[in-house]
This record gives sequence, C-alpha cells and structure tokens, in this order.
Amino acid sequence: MKLEKYSIGIGDRFGQQGVPQLLALIQAKKSGIDLTPVWNKSHREHQIVGTHPDSVRMAADEAVLALNWDAPYFVDADHVRMETVDGFIAGSDYYTLDVSDFIGVPVSKKDKETFIKKYAGYMGMLEIPGIDQPFEVNHRFLCCFADTYLSAIRQAEKIYRYLENAKGKDNFITEISMDETERHQKPVELFFILGALADVLIPAQAIAPKFVGRFNKGVDYEGDLRQFEHEFNQQLAVVAYAIKVFHLPENLKLSIHTGSDKFSIYRPIGKLLRKWRAGIHLKTAGTTWLEELIGLAESEGDGLKIAKEIYNHAHERADELCLPSSNLITKATE
Repeated sequence: MKLEKYSIGIGDRFGQQGVPQLLALIQAKKSGIDLTPVWNKSHREHQIVGTHPDSVRMAADEAVLALNWDAPYFVDADHVRMETVDGFIAGSDYYTLDVSDFIGVPVSKKDKETFIKKYAGYMGMLEIPGIDQPFEVNHRFLCCFADTYLSAIRQAEKIYRYLENAKGKDNFITEISMDETERHQKPVELFFILGALADVLIPAQAIAPKFVGRFNKGVDYEGDLRQFEHEFNQQLAVVAYAIKVFHLPENLKLSIHTGSDKFSIYRPIGKLLRKWRAGIHLKTAGTTWLEELIGLAESEGDGLKIAKEIYNHAHERADELCLPSSNLITKATE
C-alpha cells in the first residue's frame, strides 16, 4: 500500500460525520486539490465514547459508498501501542505507532555501542543539502541520542513486526509518532531517527516528530512562527536527504498531529511544501464535536443546558481526559 502525496486525518469521534467530512474532500477535489482521507481514532478515544475500532471502518466504508468515492482511503489505528494493537488488526490498514512513552528509556550497553559504531562515520560536521549550517555530530551527541531514542525505535520495531506477521508485508501503511512528549526533536535528531528506523527495516511512509511550539487541541498554534518555519524547512530537507541515504520509501513525509486548527502555520507550511515539492499528512485535532458544542451553548435554552451538563462531567474527569492519546483509560465510560 502506498500513501498519496497529500493526506488528511479526519477523526470522527462519534461516527456521525463521515459523509460531510468526505464531502468536503470532494469539494476540494473539484477545486483541484487531491486529498487522501484517513479516518483516525485512538484506543483511548474509543474508550471515552464507548466505541470499537471496527466502527471506524464501518463509518468510512459507508461514507465512501454513499458518495461514490473512487480514490484511495484508509482507516488509521491512531496512536497504537503493543497493548492496544490487537483491536485494530481487522479494521485498520494504516497504523500510527506511538512510541513517545519509550523516549528516554535506557537501552542495553550493547545496543548503544552498536549504534555508535555504525554511525561513527557521521562524526564531524554533518552537511544536509538545503540547510545552510552543518550540524556538529560527536561521540557525546551519539551517546545522548542512543540514550534518548533507541528504546523508542526498538518498540516501533516490535509493533511493526507484530503487524507484519498479522497482516502481511505491504498490506498496511506505517506512521511513526514521537510527538506526544515535552521535548521537540531537532532536525539533526530526526535524521538519526530516520536512520535508526531504516536499520530495523520499518518502511515508514509518515513521521510525526514533536515540532517546536505547542499544538493544543481547539486553539491555534502557540509559538514563534519564524522558528517553526526555520525548523520545518530543515525537517523537510532532512526527510528528503534521509530518503536517499537510508533508502527509505520515496513518499515518506512529515505528519502534523492536531494540525487541523493550526491556521497560522499553514502559510509557511504551504510555501515550504512547494519549495521542496514535498507531501504532508495533516491529522485532525478531533474537535469537530467541540465546535458543535459551542454552537449548542450559543443557542442558549436546552442547547446551553446540554453543554453545561457535558462540561460538568468532563470537569470531573479532567485529569484523565487530558492524558496523551496513547494512554490507556481504566475507568469505565459512564
């Protein structure tokens, strides 16, 4: 399976918006913009609303049939981990492997030494085409990188091999997610992350690093736009170079999570995608329902009463509901 150049994650939290979401992409297509829809929903989100992964496949297939969509589409097991992957085997053909929890977990001394030996040839000043200033790579950097990211790579390998055995090679799309962590990955770190993924033969078609700035749900991007543009340009350069030197899939692209309401970054992203002739995967913030709730509140009357009731229940579970998408929820949905 191959992911098209421009794709968009269209999370439908309550299984009611498949047709209107796909209709929006049909309207975009009429305007000359081809977008591949990827229905996405995480295990945690299924637990919150009391649904099952297979329901997403059903909703996607029904929308495609209703609107006679004849182009590719996928169903994403969003932020999946080893503990949750089994429920997504039947219905999904796109897997976002979330390994953020393993960033910073120590690896064995042998694994660390093997990695440093393999990449010792990059020590010195690493020059990447399209980036003005070279990156300094020394023994200390490689040690720090191994301590920070190798466990995450090993976990990605574990999940990928499990999926490969269950579904067969080339029968699903793989995305790697490292975005749900506090520390953003610098472009030079992304380069070695992609190298390490190639080492364990994961044919990733999308990579979701933690970008500089904040990507909170329901609000615009919070951060320095000039810094974001500078680093995004470098990340695109890194992906293009890594595809060549590590023999990764030629359609490998960056994935921006919670990006559907980050309007202030669209202009620099668009400019840089045109510059690099690169693709992008834009993942929804999953807050369409929240916009509808705002509408209910503004309508006052019974609508406002419903909004207040939902708010009160959510406030009681705020700590639980604000966990990252990959976290498990143990409390039963009420």
